Amino acid sequence: MATYQSIRYNVDYGGKAGVLMPLALFTSGGSDATADFTSGIDSTYDEYLFIFNNIHPSLNNGNYPFQFNMSVDSGSNYNVTKTSTHFRALHNEDDNAASIAYETGHDEAQATGFQDIGINIGGDDDECVSGTLTLFNPSSTTFVKHFIARLSPYEVSDRAFDCFAAGYGNTTSAVDAVQFKMSSGEIQGGTIGMFGVI
Repeated sequence: MATYQSIRYNVDYGGKAGVLMPLALFTSGGSDATADFTSGIDSTYDEYLFIFNNIHPSLNNGNYPFQFNMSVDSGSNYNVTKTSTHFRALHNEDDNAASIAYETGHDEAQATGFQDIGINIGGDDDECVSGTLTLFNPSSTTFVKHFIARLSPYEVSDRAFDCFAAGYGNTTSAVDAVQFKMSSGEIQGGTIGMFGVI
């Protein structure tokens, strides 16, 4: 896991001026089972932002979502209990279909499994998923751990997807590690940056 240079990025974040502090960078080597962030998630920041750029799956089958989970034991286990919601919008390349729908098969209801954040991702050479995930106050020992994700996959049937997932990890233990992966197959390209938000 590489680290960014220690520089600050001033951004207009959430309608207010903010600063992103670059903390770590995962770059796919072409055959990665997981992308693990096991250091740098602590009480230094109340908010962490993960940015996904061109995450390319090994399998060209829309049935294998891009997922994440949290850990409270430095990455020994990724099994935090979560409750979440997931919906998506889509639009075909040939302009013959567009829709928006709640995706009941991609949410969690007090479950410890990995949370789907990007669905129906194509595996052709030019297909990938990009987007962001925000994790709020992971080091709190009082409150649950909220997250919001928005990703844009190039869908396996040549459609644009806009995926929204949000929820909370139902734990008052400090979350200190996060893992990303495809539900099956490997990550075969792309980067994930982790930033602390001031």
